[in-house]
Amino acid sequence: MRIIISVVSDLVTDQRVHRTASTLFNNGHQVVLVGRKKKDSLEISRPYKTVRFKLWWEKGAMFYASYNLRLFIYLLFHRADVLVSNDLDTLLPNYLISNLKRSKLFYDAHEYFTEVPELFNRPQVQKVWKLIEQWIFPRLKHAWTVNESIAKLYRDEYDVEVGVIRNVPVSVKSIAKKTRAELGLPLDKKILLFQGAGINIDRGGEEAVQAMQYLDNCLLLFIGSGDVIGRLKKMSVELKVSDKVSFIPRQPFEVLMSYTAVADIGLSLDKDTNINYRYSLPNKIFDYIHAGLPVLSSNLVELRKIIEKYNIGMVAESHNPQYLAGLVKDMLSDEKRFDSWKENLKLAAAELCWEKEEQKLLHIFRDVL
Repeated sequence: MRIIISVVSDLVTDQRVHRTASTLFNNGHQVVLVGRKKKDSLEISRPYKTVRFKLWWEKGAMFYASYNLRLFIYLLFHRADVLVSNDLDTLLPNYLISNLKRSKLFYDAHEYFTEVPELFNRPQVQKVWKLIEQWIFPRLKHAWTVNESIAKLYRDEYDVEVGVIRNVPVSVKSIAKKTRAELGLPLDKKILLFQGAGINIDRGGEEAVQAMQYLDNCLLLFIGSGDVIGRLKKMSVELKVSDKVSFIPRQPFEVLMSYTAVADIGLSLDKDTNINYRYSLPNKIFDYIHAGLPVLSSNLVELRKIIEKYNIGMVAESHNPQYLAGLVKDMLSDEKRFDSWKENLKLAAAELCWEKEEQKLLHIFRDVL
């Protein structure tokens, strides 16, 4: 079976599509993963075939238009029994080609796309994406998303069946053993980790930096990329906490997990400012779990479910910086409770792993194919 999977990312750090592609490849299918290559994209090596488009534009309307056109042309001239579209920004060409060439179409919604904050102040752009979604989504026969809350939104709106395949990582058998010294990190401080490929507005990065005014012997470590990184760097200087805050650009997953493994607390502080964030379940939560990091999260529906079910950390009721700093102190001060969280994290990691979650993906494909 020849399967073409498409996504607008540069593939390097997109672990969800990599896991999907690997599962299908390991089960005997011929897989091609299509994305894009940016100027600063790292090289990749995968057991399945990858294709990355080089485009003149890297963001904005022209990027999406040019990517969708390139994807349409690629799909038109390459045979596929199955098309897997990741998110709304790849759905249109996949849908058109699936009808034109009678290929089976599968849709993986990574988020509630039309309500992302990047579209808030762009109502005309938001309307275009919504029209595409309203046209195609009710016609989808095979769709899934990352959690039950988002699945319910789609079911209620379009009256179609939407499954749930959570974005959990492959079990980490052994994280690369690197010491803090080897990674250039302090030995005498507690490390608060804030990682993510989209450290953007309303993700809580600003409040995390502000909280460092009230914390001693701690280092706030950002790893990743996003729209507010420049602002966070400037803020750390203005607040005179630059010695307590460090920034590392995005890393390949294996390298990222080396850093994650030597941290003390994992932060996930998305704000309830839009539907997409309200029901989000950030990938970093599962990375923290598999690295054994107790979690401090904001009070979002899906995050609270995970933290309370497995008892692996604390949920913040507000984003007040001084309050957040108090929670960090509270978490670090109770060694017995901290050790209990660490034990619970092992149980959570054993349950929340791709080896179990991928069975849902295989079930969908077996039922259809």
